[in-house]
Amino acid sequence: MAVRTLVQGRAVARRRSAELSSRGLALVMILPSLLIMAAVFLYPAINSLWLSLHSINLIKPWQGRPLVWLDNYVKALSSPDIWVSFSRTVYFTVVSVVLELGLGLLCAVLLNERFRGRHYARATVLVPWAMLTLTNALMWRWILHPQYGMLNAVLYRLGIIDEYFAWLSDPNWAMPAIILADVWKLTPFMTLLLLAGLQPIPDSFYEAAEVDGATNWQKFWYVVFPLLKPAILIAIVLRTVAAFKVFDLIYTLTNGGPGNATLVISLVTYREAFRYFHIGYGSALSWLVTLVILALSVAYIKALGAKFELSGEEL
Repeated sequence: MAVRTLVQGRAVARRRSAELSSRGLALVMILPSLLIMAAVFLYPAINSLWLSLHSINLIKPWQGRPLVWLDNYVKALSSPDIWVSFSRTVYFTVVSVVLELGLGLLCAVLLNERFRGRHYARATVLVPWAMLTLTNALMWRWILHPQYGMLNAVLYRLGIIDEYFAWLSDPNWAMPAIILADVWKLTPFMTLLLLAGLQPIPDSFYEAAEVDGATNWQKFWYVVFPLLKPAILIAIVLRTVAAFKVFDLIYTLTNGGPGNATLVISLVTYREAFRYFHIGYGSALSWLVTLVILALSVAYIKALGAKFELSGEEL
């Protein structure tokens, strides 16, 4: 009995030693990645947070860097212009994400069907997303040009408009035009994510629904949609984060104009930090945007009731 106990004890010790060795090896292997992440993300984030607590004006370096604590945040939250830019950002984010989700879901359902040439159709749909954002913006600036733009030419020949229209110069149409350009580029991204969520659904589920007499809409609502919720969640969160911090598209098309009709919060942050050199105030604005994005992500997760598993436990 004593010998068996001793053998079992040594076996347990060897297993624990092997587990520790495996954990140590895993830590050594991921350590370079952790160091790189700390260098390119963690340190800049902490430094930006520290700068946001100071009053820094690079145009007046003799003023130093006095610690003002939360004054930059109070200034931002009490500024009417900042709230207006936030409202523009929310408008752009909500409209673009809703349109991209609806069109992406429609395209994903269609491309999930079996038909001749669907592989070529899937590849073709991804072309707009594969384009660089700057290239897409320059293309749409040409399409929306008031004199020789293709959109005006098509609408004029169809008799929808009587004369060419300056889409990007009109305060009422500049933001919808930018949303159109964003939807055209990012809908394929939504399609790709949702199509990946549709692929694992077995055909037996559709067949069972057909046996029960379900219509196409009932099959989608009661079979496809519940199983597609995790993919929808991921798509919404990723696109919301990207849309809320949109910069390059608007910067290329209108640079915040006409007037301030398309001046979103990312452009305000850029101007404060790199045009007016208010580094502390610009850092505070960037952290406010980060907090809003985190709050939106948490709200989406709770609203959709998505459940993820990590190490065998539900979060």
